[in-house]
Amino acid sequence: MRHVIPPAEVPSVPVTGRDARFPVRRIYCVGRNYAEHAREMGFSGREPPFFFMKPADAIVPVPSGTTGRLPYPTLTADLHHEVELVLAIGQGGRNIRAADALAHVWGYAVGLDMTRRDLQAQMKQQGRPWCIAKGFDASAPIGPITPAAQAGDIQHAGIWLHVNGQQRQRGSLDQLIWSIAETLEHLSSAWTLQPGDLVFTGTPAGVGAVQRGDLLEAGIDGLEGLRLELA
Repeated sequence: MRHVIPPAEVPSVPVTGRDARFPVRRIYCVGRNYAEHAREMGFSGREPPFFFMKPADAIVPVPSGTTGRLPYPTLTADLHHEVELVLAIGQGGRNIRAADALAHVWGYAVGLDMTRRDLQAQMKQQGRPWCIAKGFDASAPIGPITPAAQAGDIQHAGIWLHVNGQQRQRGSLDQLIWSIAETLEHLSSAWTLQPGDLVFTGTPAGVGAVQRGDLLEAGIDGLEGLRLELA
């Protein structure tokens, strides 16, 4: 196929133990999927899941054993970290049943949903969409993807984030309000999932601001970690 301009390169993420990479089609994110985080954001209860999206090229892929560089974004003085389990979809589908959902997951990774919190608050107050707070350039750092068969008991794994060596966030994936399978069931009722989609599944309590020069280290038991310096 001919194009009038050169097409953009497909964003991709390293895969643990392989030279081949995982191509990224879309990035879906689940909001307020841990009860304690929902409470710290002023909400409570098991509300129906809601979703927002980030551009595929918002990823900042960080290879194994390296420290990535995360540029501090424009237009904000209140950049927040949110560590999350990321699902890499290998088999697409629509109206996927929770009982079948895990078969659609190719692998798992540690990700950060970076958020311009001040802009998010402004948009909420004005009743406007907050894409500018969530979908900016480099807003989705991600570590290598571990194939599902190698990820162990992911549904009960611990999840954590340190900033400059100090713990900021810690939880367990069994604390998800909507489990991995339930999340995919709800998500696939609204969009047809395709191979190459990434799903950020929500963050535990403890989100907070970071500054230039900070070192962020994020991890989930059984997966390769994610290490970033904020530039």
